[in-house]
Amino acid sequence: MSAHLEVERLSKSYGGVQAVKDVSFALERGQILALIGPNGAGKSTCFNMLNGQIPSDTGTIRIGGQDTTGYTPSAVWRCGVGRTFQITATFASMTVRENVQVALLSHAGATRRLFGFAGRAHGAEADALLDLIGMRDAATRPCGELAYGDLKRLELGVALANEPSLLFMDEPTAGMAPNERIELMRLTAAIARERRIGILFTEHDMDVVFEHADQVMVLARGEIIAVGKPDDVRRDARVQATYLGQGLLYHDGEAAR
Repeated sequence: MSAHLEVERLSKSYGGVQAVKDVSFALERGQILALIGPNGAGKSTCFNMLNGQIPSDTGTIRIGGQDTTGYTPSAVWRCGVGRTFQITATFASMTVRENVQVALLSHAGATRRLFGFAGRAHGAEADALLDLIGMRDAATRPCGELAYGDLKRLELGVALANEPSLLFMDEPTAGMAPNERIELMRLTAAIARERRIGILFTEHDMDVVFEHADQVMVLARGEIIAVGKPDDVRRDARVQATYLGQGLLYHDGEAAR
């Protein structure tokens, strides 16, 4: 069976700087892949090419067997791809339920009926998603009143409204308290495996990475230097020297900051 996301020799340069060079990897449905590396490694550039925000110079991207190279973000989204961002993107003046309803309307292709209609459309579906992410009790609260951790959880619900087969998550736990990080990623992993959603995520918290990722891919200076199971990657000498050695030491599989 072929992978759901297939990336072959993806590259991007800015002037004389090679941001991403010949990156190739594959991701199955229901699999969780972490993309890590030091600052400036090319993670954001790689993410933005996959999502259609910037064009690649060379390479091929396939989602579900369909060549999506050069697609716009909206075209990628229509292929069943959800995305969450490092900085949350919700409508602050709308309620929690309305934010999910807007996403459901967009998924249904009914954005022309958005204004004045969001509060009445797809109510049951929105509440089902809020139950899934544990936010039903906050359904009527304006998003502007929410704590940051709840906004991150809501953003996950909004992404799931697209019924994605693939989810790109850019530093999903950034800015969250340690206990909130654990809860969000455990919830995300459980949903991904139940619904067979492939997840590609970037993350600086190595505890999150090594607890939840099925595979870890390490970028350095735009190139993949290692990919494999978490235990294998964190024991890789080149990864230790390039990235994990920067403030992280591993002893018998346990991380110590």
